[in-house]
Amino acid sequence: MASTRIPDVESRGELSPQDTRNAAEFVELLRRLKDQSGLTYRQIEERAAASGEVLARSTLADVLGGRTAPRQELLSAFVRACGDGERATLWLHAWNRVTGNQAAEAAQAELAPRPVSPPLVDRRRGMRILLLSAAACLALTALAWTLTSFDKPAGNSAAGRSTKPAPVDDGLTLPSGWIRIRPTTAPDLCLTDGRVQDRRYTPLVAVQRPCDEVAPQGTVLEPMGKETYRIQWHHPDYGKGCLKAWARGEAAGLLEPMDDCDEGSRFHIEPSGTYGGGTYVLRVAGQGCVGIRGSGASEGIEAVMGRCLGKDGQVFFIESAS
Repeated sequence: MASTRIPDVESRGELSPQDTRNAAEFVELLRRLKDQSGLTYRQIEERAAASGEVLARSTLADVLGGRTAPRQELLSAFVRACGDGERATLWLHAWNRVTGNQAAEAAQAELAPRPVSPPLVDRRRGMRILLLSAAACLALTALAWTLTSFDKPAGNSAAGRSTKPAPVDDGLTLPSGWIRIRPTTAPDLCLTDGRVQDRRYTPLVAVQRPCDEVAPQGTVLEPMGKETYRIQWHHPDYGKGCLKAWARGEAAGLLEPMDDCDEGSRFHIEPSGTYGGGTYVLRVAGQGCVGIRGSGASEGIEAVMGRCLGKDGQVFFIESAS
């Protein structure tokens, strides 16, 4: 993968985390730092990994999308990956300051004098101490949720985006638009993103998870000619990715969504049984067929490449998601 040049501070305009007044402003500045770096979530994750740090893009997307607060080690890794590592300490101090300020403001509001009788003060002293901590947490959460997400494709849901329908190839009729791919060995689960169960590989890969937990991700078949398709995943945080079946390296046998769809594999989608039966095998020339590891029916098991058997965990329903 070609390297991406990160602009220096002078060319991009120095950001000033020390001037932020609250968590909302601070996270907005993190979003600007990512924008100015010109890096995708995947490239940031790869840069951190090259430095021996773990920076999962799913966690990063939650932080920049305002859904969770950044841990100090994540914040440091992110700043360094985006090319502002010389000021990592400044970013950390600024984050500690704004979160401390918000906690202090919440505490001050909670402890403000109220016209209550002495007996009530005594009875409720313990409750007020508990509420102090809760108020500080709620203040952070409320401010973070006011942020808007970025790097989103048009529309936030699969149903709201237009796609090219999959055509008919030699009598093979596939559903058009947004689809679901379900293993016949676990029909309540769908092929979507997740983590390798033994943690031997950090990036997101294809796993089976409950179909009602797949949203807001959407799946599309992109026709590539000669009865082949690319499997596209669309996500409001990660953007578009195309599944690649890895043949070698630490990810050998796994399927990973690639930001550059030119790196995605071409899948031969072939009927399993009669035409029109709705069940298929997904074959990649020279690499075998997609299947669920061990034909397992449990949530979270990875999809893997293997010798084509045409049965068990290698057979999938492909159907419309609408």
